[in-house]
Amino acid sequence: MKRLIQSGLMFGNLYHVSGSAMVERYNRALAHLTGKRSGLTDFHVDISGYSPEIGDEFDDHLYLNHRGVNRQFILLSTEQKRCPLLNVKFSTSREILKSFIADNEAQLFALTARDAVAGELVNSVFDISSPARLFDVARVTIEADTTSGTLRHAGKLHELADRFRNEEDGWFDDVLIADMIELAGKSGDISRNPVKLNQKVYEQPDFWTSHFGGCYLFRSVPHPALICADKRQVGEVPIQFVFGLEERNRIAKFLSLNELVEPVVKARGVDGAAILQQKMDFIVIDAAADQGIDLTGLTRSDMRRLARQHSDALPRAYHELRAQWRWAEEGGKWPRIVSEDEGYFYSLRAADTEWKDLVNMLLAELCPMDVRQMFICHKELFYRSYAGWSDTKRAYVAEFLAREYMVDKVGAREALFGHEPDMKNDLPPEPVRDIVDRVGPWGAVRRS
Repeated sequence: MKRLIQSGLMFGNLYHVSGSAMVERYNRALAHLTGKRSGLTDFHVDISGYSPEIGDEFDDHLYLNHRGVNRQFILLSTEQKRCPLLNVKFSTSREILKSFIADNEAQLFALTARDAVAGELVNSVFDISSPARLFDVARVTIEADTTSGTLRHAGKLHELADRFRNEEDGWFDDVLIADMIELAGKSGDISRNPVKLNQKVYEQPDFWTSHFGGCYLFRSVPHPALICADKRQVGEVPIQFVFGLEERNRIAKFLSLNELVEPVVKARGVDGAAILQQKMDFIVIDAAADQGIDLTGLTRSDMRRLARQHSDALPRAYHELRAQWRWAEEGGKWPRIVSEDEGYFYSLRAADTEWKDLVNMLLAELCPMDVRQMFICHKELFYRSYAGWSDTKRAYVAEFLAREYMVDKVGAREALFGHEPDMKNDLPPEPVRDIVDRVGPWGAVRRS
């Protein structure tokens, strides 16, 4: 993985924790959550405060995510909202943390100026011992406070202040006044600087989880289903349709019935032919790497040459995509492709729905040779797959992603997954033409 780290493709964009004061804040929060302290003097953390260096130190990379269910977090700065989430167990966790920071940015900025904020993403379950428990994971609430209990003290001070104002003898209650003064020293002036976090419930009816080999749960679509890497592990679950990843026809029907996908070459707002060409190139690279061919410095013409020379060794997916590419570039009869075809899922992308991120993640798993989509949409799967590739393929993929994706992440995502609005809704209304416009200044001309 060293090549990925050096290229910024792994552990990139993490928040650097250094300096004795910042490290001590982190350790106070860490002790508050786990009872442990780190001996490191500097390290990097993700959006949740998880540090891969501390994970190595503890020999426990789930030290903030016990059993992979209720993820704990440590915030040292609101800048962590820009960081990735590592060791993902639920696909919704990063967006929930990012939304929490954005919803409370001003308050968190003030709190983290003096202390770390420690908290937990609280699901309705504490362990997932069976796939049926996944259906109990429906919403997440966030519990958070500074390690010194600033929010707890502020809440208590609000209660005492209400008593002081509303009780008849409040002005003369020396004990009440003394308690208020003591709490004000811990929470600050809550009248000028009210300290309260927005306690929002984050719904997550649809998600991917790494549990049980990887599962995609679609509950809020018109036709719900659970899609699993290993269907044999599922057992009894409270949903009618359960598919294994190998059940291509059933997954294709599920995606079609729910209108979750569209053909790449017919999608609005993207260069479908260019996307198909790149997918074909990745398939060529995969086949060439299996044959031990040197992939260093390949150009597009080199790729075409490899495809011609090794066409017999290329999988059917390549030829099926090439037929669609020819249609997009040259026209002619539409090359029908069905779910039994190897190239079927490669020819699709997520439609513009609220489930598009989860669908693109599923498509990345169904299209293992499309390494770019896998890296963008399913990093956990990418890192796992990368470990099993030949060194030749690893070098090519790392160099390609560093060159073509990392220099413009936003542009690359827009080029691949962007959606343009339906032009029908953007057209101006037809102008109302008066009688002179319609028939001319001399009136209607009668036919003889």
